[in-house]
Amino acid sequence: MIPYGKQDINQSDIDAVVEVLQSDWLTQGPKVPAFEKAVCEASGANYAVAVNSATSALHIACLALGVGEGDVVWTSPITFVASANCALYCGAQVDFVDVDPVTGNMCAVALEAKLNIAQSQGKLPKVVIPVHLCGHSCDMEAISRLAREFGFKLIEDASHGIGGSYQGKRIGSCAFSDITVFSFHPVKIVTSAEGGMALTNSSELAEKMALLRSHGITKAAALMTRPTEGDWYYEQQQLGFNYRMTDLQAALGLSQMARLETFVQTRNELADTYRDALAQVSASVVEPLSDSHSAWHLMMVRLDVSAQRRQLFDAMRRSGIQVQVHYFPVYLQPYYQSNYQFQEGYCPQAEQFYQSILTLPLHCHLTDASVQFIVSQLKALMDSTANTDGGH
Repeated sequence: MIPYGKQDINQSDIDAVVEVLQSDWLTQGPKVPAFEKAVCEASGANYAVAVNSATSALHIACLALGVGEGDVVWTSPITFVASANCALYCGAQVDFVDVDPVTGNMCAVALEAKLNIAQSQGKLPKVVIPVHLCGHSCDMEAISRLAREFGFKLIEDASHGIGGSYQGKRIGSCAFSDITVFSFHPVKIVTSAEGGMALTNSSELAEKMALLRSHGITKAAALMTRPTEGDWYYEQQQLGFNYRMTDLQAALGLSQMARLETFVQTRNELADTYRDALAQVSASVVEPLSDSHSAWHLMMVRLDVSAQRRQLFDAMRRSGIQVQVHYFPVYLQPYYQSNYQFQEGYCPQAEQFYQSILTLPLHCHLTDASVQFIVSQLKALMDSTANTDGGH
């Protein structure tokens, strides 16, 4: 089976993890801050807070920005559920902004229209979370302009985006947002086995998130409310969480960061191969914005409306190619429909986008030959489906 995503682990990665296993530190040691520093240097942000998942990073990012009961957070419906769930964890409400039908990313025009309505009703969002689907940046200049105009905070869900850039600024630099979140899940660009990171240029936000990731506890003398009683003394100042990343995970992530540029270059080269191969197929690549450089986490294509996606999906899987679909609109998930009364048709562009998309394999173990094979199988199956449909 050719997987849709796969980690790239080399001997240097293994050696880095073994080194930690043989050290005095397994959980909270020197590798975590070293990993944070490496990601800051690669992205251009001033501060980074490593945690055990991107979901945790989204949660503490919302809390650091003051999201709580009575607040509303908006995000994209075409994303993993964590982009929305993080608001609910804070006791806030969540709502969705329709997507651009071409990119599948949050549509700035739809966002502005929704903001104007919300302003007239006195229900503006506290935070908006655009999602960089596939590693393709959203139109952050337009979204950032709206944030300044309407007074909301921005969290970039860049779980797919490390190594990419927009308008010459690296994703993660927080040039257009308050906080950016990365994921290091095994299928992502860089992996720490499991993990995430929240980046910001605000020392205050970084301090809040660092406190929240570890039970709300601090040992920093400058933050104490009472004089320290000794090296053993600590204070719990907030109700925080056990969201810490271990040194084992950080060692793997730090080792992987040395190959970030190679990973992204390889993915871009494979995307070019896909683009050329798909020119003769009734499927179009979901492309990044022209003023951006994508990390190409996912190779997502839009199928011709006549194609039978379920038939293609099943047939591709039978042929040994693990295609996937990213993502079922979050508000149509049973939990959201039963608890928040979202209905079909709420974000029509998102629903149409979802109905047409298919994710093809994309990872650094693929070769040009494997891409040609995947596309040839897709074309043959699409031709077969079209011929079968034509016979009825």
